Amino acid sequence: MTRQTPSDAALLHLRWVIGLTRLGLFAESFTRAFWPVWTIAFVVLAALMMGVQDHLPLEMIWIFGFLAAAAMAVFLVRGARQLRIPSRDMAIARLDATLPGRPIAALRDTPAVGKDDAASQALWQAHQTRMAAQTEGAKAVQPDLRISRLDPFGLRYTAILVLMIAFVGGSFSNLSSVRELGPGGGAALASGPTWEGWIEPPSYTGKPALYLNDQPAGKLVLPEGSRVLLRLYGEVGALTVAETVSGRLGAIESAAEPEQSFDVRQTGDLEIAGPGGAVWNIVMQDDRAPKVILSGQVEASGRGEMTLPFHASDDYGVVGGTAVVGLDLEGVTRQYGLRVDPEPREAVVVELPLPISGDRASFEETLIEDFSEHPWAHLAVTVTLTVEDDAGLEGQTGVLQFELPARRFFDPLAAAVIEMRRDLLWSRENGKRVAQVMRAVSHRPEDGVFRRETDYLRFRTILRRLEVNVSHGLSEEKRDELAEALWQLALNLEDGDLGSAAERLRQAQERLSEAMKNGASDAEIARLMQELREATEDYMRELARRQQENGEQGEDQQSAENSMQMSQDDLQRMMDRIQELMEEGRMAEAQQALEELQQLMENMRVTQGQGEQNQGEQAMEGLADTLREQQGLSDEAFRELQEQFNPGAQSGQSQENQGYSGGEGRGQAHDGTGGEGDGEGEGDGETGQSNGDEQGALEDRQQALRQELNRQMQNLPGQGTPEGDAAREALGQAEGAMEGAEDALREDDLATAIDRQAEAMDALRDGLRNLGEAMAQQQQQGQQGTAEAQGNAQDPLGRSQGNRGASGTDEGLLQGEDVYRQARRLLDEIRRRAGDAERSESERNYLERLLERF
Repeated sequence: MTRQTPSDAALLHLRWVIGLTRLGLFAESFTRAFWPVWTIAFVVLAALMMGVQDHLPLEMIWIFGFLAAAAMAVFLVRGARQLRIPSRDMAIARLDATLPGRPIAALRDTPAVGKDDAASQALWQAHQTRMAAQTEGAKAVQPDLRISRLDPFGLRYTAILVLMIAFVGGSFSNLSSVRELGPGGGAALASGPTWEGWIEPPSYTGKPALYLNDQPAGKLVLPEGSRVLLRLYGEVGALTVAETVSGRLGAIESAAEPEQSFDVRQTGDLEIAGPGGAVWNIVMQDDRAPKVILSGQVEASGRGEMTLPFHASDDYGVVGGTAVVGLDLEGVTRQYGLRVDPEPREAVVVELPLPISGDRASFEETLIEDFSEHPWAHLAVTVTLTVEDDAGLEGQTGVLQFELPARRFFDPLAAAVIEMRRDLLWSRENGKRVAQVMRAVSHRPEDGVFRRETDYLRFRTILRRLEVNVSHGLSEEKRDELAEALWQLALNLEDGDLGSAAERLRQAQERLSEAMKNGASDAEIARLMQELREATEDYMRELARRQQENGEQGEDQQSAENSMQMSQDDLQRMMDRIQELMEEGRMAEAQQALEELQQLMENMRVTQGQGEQNQGEQAMEGLADTLREQQGLSDEAFRELQEQFNPGAQSGQSQENQGYSGGEGRGQAHDGTGGEGDGEGEGDGETGQSNGDEQGALEDRQQALRQELNRQMQNLPGQGTPEGDAAREALGQAEGAMEGAEDALREDDLATAIDRQAEAMDALRDGLRNLGEAMAQQQQQGQQGTAEAQGNAQDPLGRSQGNRGASGTDEGLLQGEDVYRQARRLLDEIRRRAGDAERSESERNYLERLLERF
């Protein structure tokens, strides 16, 4: 028995590795030889799975099939010639080349000399042993299947991509039709003539396609425009198609055509005559035209935007709509500058808002558009709403006639400027007349027509420019420039100089009085009432600041007793009474109350607090500011959410959102700027809005507000009492809700953020209520021994002096039945506002939470 040498053992150990390497070499040769064959096979298979053979003429199919078969035969022959079967020596050489020192070659070598020398043989055996050790970690060589050199254009990858598309969009069932392409129709001839049919309703109907072979003969209801596709197999003429549903005229293909298609345009019959045929009575379901109607009254918001609610419906869905606004010349009162014929002006076309998501088969929306700068503002117009569906059918409301809602100017001079601007835009022939009126208005400026010299100078500048252009021929471009200048002047006259608190208060009072005289809308009066509240608060803060600077706090007691004392709450109650009278339609009484308020504001002195605030009062005020700022952040988040679903409308403004800068008819600022905190946001609406925009992202402001609440919680009074502990627990819940709102804002989840912010506001209110109860209990305990001494510190009306702490008489203002009557009135008012659909969703949710709690 021969002794096994190290080389024999190593080669025996490598037999599987050598075999796999040899198989890899064969794969390389096979891939390089036959890659064009499987590339062509992939393309042909993908085409058949996509059903190309069902749409091309038979001749074209045969031509393409012959070319594909010929190409595959050529490449098969060429590949067979190029294919090489690798030998075992080739695999060993490939494997040995990957090992350091080529150990396999050394193992297969024999010594040339020293065969009979024992020392040489021992040395050779040691060398063989080392080489055998080198082969112990050998692994099969990976085959190199890259053929980019042979396929520089990547045709093989294109074939694979086409095949993947066929797997997704095609079907293996389409391969069955290949059998029918041969002579005699394959299985069709064996089983006799047969047919297949499909019905595809229009995609906008959302209805599924029908397999006609599965539909029982008889009545069949199909939507208008459904596509019918029929295929007849077998001998030509064995089956024929007869139909009266397409209404086709002119040249029509043969009734025995193997493939036929047509659309359902009318009710009729469909018959497949011949063996295995059937007859259907097709009832066409008409595609009705969409409908649109008004669902409410045309109104103007406090800022002048027109709100036009409408309801649209369609059997499948509305895809678009427009509102066409034209001038109703017959309804215009032709006087003053409107006596001349107007210049031709195209009708205004506005896109109707559609739901972003949900079903468009039936929906309600509101068209919000600002026509304040249009020449037809407040004039009679005709409006036609038109909606359209996918089939191109249209529905209209008919001609609607009303005065085009727009912003109203209550300053007399501003209203006159707007009227002159309208006359100038009506016709350039009014240029001379407008110049004459402007010259008459500015003839004697010292009579008090102009409150500021800058307004007078701007007015005269526009007048000179108008007169120069009229004398040389007023062009449309110059006319539009002058109209824009008049518009900006009117805005400045209406809004006034917002730098002076006293001037701002006086203008707010005058505009509100003028609005009541001219019969302004509820939204306009609410906006002006809010401006009056804000101007009054600014004026009182300004008075308090001046008193502190001038040292008026130290005047003698006699002077204080002879002057009228009025607190902030007294003013708020008077303005609430004025607004209540206006809402009830008692304009005369409201006008009288407004005049009384004006007289009081001229003669009043703001009552100043005695001493500094204690810790509890500071905490209450700070938490109130935090609640106000949280409300502002929630309102801004809600407006951004509205803008995502209705980009054409400005949330909060166009829909009279009362949370925007205090809203309309509200007494607090909720724009997130702190309201009365540090004075930021004071001034006009534009300034307040710009300040809010500069404060950074909502999530950053939410984080800062949460940190401020955490700081406030460190110094809360009432620790150890049940009320104080309840306040701390509620504020802790508010902080957690704020953190959740902050995370939602960073993830751009506005809906969740609004919910968390609502939870934070509820918790803040609970904390304020509990903290107030704790402070009241402490105050009651501290005042037991000093009740008599404090009883003398009252004003002539029996109220406690000072604007901090309890203010009122020794007895409750409401006694007996008055308490329940007042509570009932408040509940009724809350229910009325909660049911008002025009109010924002966030405010109505808050009112509903109030009703659930009380």
